[in-house]
Amino acid sequence: MRTKRTAVLAAVAALALGLTACGGDDAGEDTGNGGGDKSFAAGSTMERLNEAQAIKIGTKFDQPGFGLKGLSGEPEGFDVEVAKIITKELGIPEDKIEWVEAPSKVREDVIVNETVDLVAATYTINPKRKERIAFAGPYYEAGQNIMVRKDDTSITGPDSFADGTKKVCSVTGSTPAEEIRKYVKDVSSQLVLFDTYDKCRDALNGGQVDAVTTDNVILLGYIAKDEASFKLAGENFTKEPYGIGVKKDDAEFRDFVNDVLEKAFADGSWQKAWDDTAGKFGAELGTAPTVDRY
Repeated sequence: MRTKRTAVLAAVAALALGLTACGGDDAGEDTGNGGGDKSFAAGSTMERLNEAQAIKIGTKFDQPGFGLKGLSGEPEGFDVEVAKIITKELGIPEDKIEWVEAPSKVREDVIVNETVDLVAATYTINPKRKERIAFAGPYYEAGQNIMVRKDDTSITGPDSFADGTKKVCSVTGSTPAEEIRKYVKDVSSQLVLFDTYDKCRDALNGGQVDAVTTDNVILLGYIAKDEASFKLAGENFTKEPYGIGVKKDDAEFRDFVNDVLEKAFADGSWQKAWDDTAGKFGAELGTAPTVDRY
């Protein structure tokens, strides 16, 4: 009897251990902050990142609503939240993200040089950039606009720069900087370029330039913080699809990110990311864009 009772107890203990190992007590479940059990193809970027339990992400540190370094010392915004959604699907906790500042002029460089694993930084998808890197997405479509001082009625759109008297500021290496060149009469005297939009905003506030141009949602972020000083001038005059930048030859990782984005569109996490960040400035998110699986 003793032997039989011992065998039964051993079986019960083994069953309990098996249930624990299978997550029966929720110990092995994903808590929603990354770190859950994930399985990826051998040799893939996803496997490498998951096993390392760390990721480096390039983003902006100066753009309200998308990527702005907050009081916590960490960037905050829509791009940041989208990047966190991708990180979670990799099974990596948020506190294992290393945020790397990626101004417009270095975004391709930090990907090519492997300084970061991906870039989410108001990164407009265009053919020229695709020569060096690849894009997943788009996950949002913005439009270029113009910000002026609140009392300025002389600028109503990009055509206002045709007479050669107005100075407009943008950022080196950005799509808006290239686009506004089509409208200014004299690029050398009218177009002022800095490395961040904060410097453009300060130049506008100080009277050194007459306008700042970039994507509407970025400008709305600045206006939301100082409605007494700034306003938009006119309507959007371009379409700017934002994508996630990855290495050019890493089709497997690009496909993975595209899958994550489509899942986020469907499950509401994309909408929540917007509502918690850039959506607070009054811009509409719109319908989910169609991912371009080129």
